[in-house]
Amino acid sequence: MTPTVTKLSALARRWGAISLAASASLLVACSSTPPASAPEEPGGSAKPLAGEVIDQRWNLLLIGTHERLELPESAHFRIAPDGRVSGSDGCNRFTGEAELGDNQRISIEELATTRKACPRLEDARRVTEMLENAYRYLIDHDRLVFFGPDSGVIGGWRKAN
Repeated sequence: MTPTVTKLSALARRWGAISLAASASLLVACSSTPPASAPEEPGGSAKPLAGEVIDQRWNLLLIGTHERLELPESAHFRIAPDGRVSGSDGCNRFTGEAELGDNQRISIEELATTRKACPRLEDARRVTEMLENAYRYLIDHDRLVFFGPDSGVIGGWRKAN
């Protein structure tokens, strides 16, 4: 009988230590001192983004230089002046962050998507991959072309009216 009591008291001590650690973590998290704000990075997104690509809905035209996709709904995206990206890959909604740089440099990162099952899910994934791989862009009239890091065309979009 003694070994069972010893095991139970050791277990109780262990749970007590875990409970104490959890309580301490909770107290630190609920501290009334406001957290220190992180310093802004040089060239950060404090200044609103501007340009023809911003605040405009772009509808998918092509993957690569010639491939048209038939998706359950229209694939599209929009970049807000604060850098937030939102849209649809033709199946799932997505959000993320965009940065624009000199010489039509573009970076779209941190894309998060919903997870609906679709009949053309692989094609929808190709749309988000194109966005994530975009390195530069070119706007010609109502067309937006994305280029990869190797300067090859990875896809095209058309301005929505």
